Amino acid sequence: MCGRYAASRKPEDLVELFGVQRWDPTETVEPSWNTAPTDPVFAVLERAVRDADPQPDPRPVRQLRALRWGLVPSWAKSADVAVKMFNARAESVHEKPAYRHPFASRRCIVPADGYYEWLTMPSRPGTPRSALRKQPYFITPADGSVLAMAGLYEFWRDPQIREQDDPAAWWCTCTIVTTAAEPALARIHDRMPLMLRPDSWDDWLDPSLTDLDEARALLAPPPPGLLEARPVSAAVGNVRNNGPELTARVEPEPEPETTLF
Repeated sequence: MCGRYAASRKPEDLVELFGVQRWDPTETVEPSWNTAPTDPVFAVLERAVRDADPQPDPRPVRQLRALRWGLVPSWAKSADVAVKMFNARAESVHEKPAYRHPFASRRCIVPADGYYEWLTMPSRPGTPRSALRKQPYFITPADGSVLAMAGLYEFWRDPQIREQDDPAAWWCTCTIVTTAAEPALARIHDRMPLMLRPDSWDDWLDPSLTDLDEARALLAPPPPGLLEARPVSAAVGNVRNNGPELTARVEPEPEPETTLF
């Protein structure tokens, strides 16, 4: 968790919703109902604008940026690590080498409609792992609002590109912070994205809030009951499938009867 999510809101809507001050319309991400690690994703962050101005304004500006999902630490020798670093655990994000520095000053919000999780269905004892049946669920805010997932972002320079000013040399990647699932969702999976309430957005995005103890206070999960889970089609399991029908409720298959011998 979280390894797939849906994000279909238009960038113009995200700009208004999050009070974004700067967004480059050429930096686009297509709506997706089956976003997977290494995909481009929208993220909201606050950072000084790096323009050609010889005396740029040092004050941070709230921006909507297209990042790559799967964090690549600044010290990584290869971007291949991104595929394994799409989540960061809230309990240890302040101490893990890959996440400690981004957590201190490069926090972001990853907007989503909701995320997917798979429930392993009951089976007879001895059933091979490959034969276990899993029911996917789409977990989304019950009131239809945006799911503001806590994230971290980082910059990485590709050592294979020698030209310093080549834009392709620089990657901006992100990861989603996860926490223990609330009781109603724990039966599906024991982890969930850390959902940020609107009253915590400003503090989470504030790059001047660098004290780790203060930042850790922002990791408190919201009260339970804000999210709902609905069974959806198994088609979401294939990343090639992408459309709003993936989030539609379906009748789950009946659980198989188990016989004890």
